[in-house]
Amino acid sequence: MAHNQHNRSRGNGGFFLILLGALVFITAPIYLQDDPALGMTAIAIGFAAGGAGFYIRFVRGRRGGGR
Repeated sequence: MAHNQHNRSRGNGGFFLILLGALVFITAPIYLQDDPALGMTAIAIGFAAGGAGFYIRFVRGRRGGGR
């Protein structure tokens, strides 16, 4: 590791997507209970965002494609 490597930000985009996905996934049924189609769409979007964040944070780094 080079001397300046430990000072760089690692980019927490994956962690943010995991949190955002979990937040949408949990709160969508509460706020969108009047329109079931919109609620299911929001749940699917939250699940997809969390899955993408999990991939970026944990899987991509182990396959050699990450930082």
